[in-house]
Amino acid sequence: MSNGQRIAAGWSTRLSFRTPGARLAAAIAFFVNGFVLGSWAPQVPVLADRLAITQSTLGLFVLVLGLGAMTAMPLIGATIAQGGSRRPVLITQMLLALALPLLAVAPTVPLAALAIFFYGMTLGGMDVAMNANAVAVERSAGKAIMSSFHGFWSIGGFVGAGAGGAVIAAIGSVGHTLLVGGFTLAMLWPVWRHMLEDRQAAPVDDDPRSVGLTGLIAAAKRDRAALLTALAIGIFSLFAMVPEGAAIDWSAIYLRQDLNVDIAASGFGFAAFSAAMALFRFVGDRIRDRIGAVGTVRLSLLVAVAGLTLIGLAGNLPAVLAGFALLGVGLSNIVPIAFSAAGNVEDLKPGIGIAIATTFGYSGILIAPAAIGVLAERFGFPAVFLGMSTLLLVILAMSALMAGADRRKHR
Repeated sequence: MSNGQRIAAGWSTRLSFRTPGARLAAAIAFFVNGFVLGSWAPQVPVLADRLAITQSTLGLFVLVLGLGAMTAMPLIGATIAQGGSRRPVLITQMLLALALPLLAVAPTVPLAALAIFFYGMTLGGMDVAMNANAVAVERSAGKAIMSSFHGFWSIGGFVGAGAGGAVIAAIGSVGHTLLVGGFTLAMLWPVWRHMLEDRQAAPVDDDPRSVGLTGLIAAAKRDRAALLTALAIGIFSLFAMVPEGAAIDWSAIYLRQDLNVDIAASGFGFAAFSAAMALFRFVGDRIRDRIGAVGTVRLSLLVAVAGLTLIGLAGNLPAVLAGFALLGVGLSNIVPIAFSAAGNVEDLKPGIGIAIATTFGYSGILIAPAAIGVLAERFGFPAVFLGMSTLLLVILAMSALMAGADRRKHR
């Protein structure tokens, strides 16, 4: 056995030994990220009232948030490729604790826009880093666990959004953001204490020129096939997340406009979607271990297409809610599997693959909904939801790319 093989074997043993604590730390990071994102939702109307912001300006703010996230994602990916994901998770989580308080005290619209851009950068940067770390933990565990991490993210978002309104009513918007920031900082301790140090888990190039942007460009040229695979997984993630963005941003309007439900029931579509998604993320790993990543994705896509078809064709509330629930079931495990596949692309450092997948994928949530609104105004929501099923049929043909998610032996 060569010296390099002995080091790899020893490191694999260390990873396996640390897996329980490392898994807990990654789950906490996912929960915190989702919690802070969910806490943003009840702050939106408060921000609009405080700065007298119109609905169109709020739309621009959401775009600025997305641009901040997409700016940070490739930068954090490059950092992970050089030094692992642990430190970027810790730094971005610490900065994320400051983001909402800065937004809550921003006195003008331009400063609020800068605060939202910073919020998007810290949120998106942490997303890339924690997913890269989760790939390393999953690889060391030797079994599928990525979907459960995303399940904790869903729970965090639910808790943040559900509790935020009551907390704001009790202690005000600034007090709420300080509480969220304090919780985020407090959760740094268990994450710092137990998070997997995956720096040595990444493929190492002995050439000192491999460090830095020049080295990353050279690696991309050298591993062109791997880069193209990661880009294809990014496109897969983009198409998979467009229906999720539609459910988040347009489900309530669809129920109000097309089904004439009252305001109290307008959120039922997204509630059905998110509850089903969270539930099936915790059972998805078991399914994936039984039938494999490719089989799980194909089955999930068929369920999601059935959900979109039901949403588009049903003309009554119970059936449409069932459609949103099916859509949540179908989409629940596709993106976690895609991120696992991106982090396990052969001959490509995990940070690069994850950054590509997240940057492409989250553009489906952050940017595509604007186009959906334009199309819905012209063709109607039923036609748009039916049309989105074609995106899922396209990535059904690309599902073989997900085989890399089952490549969990430590490299």
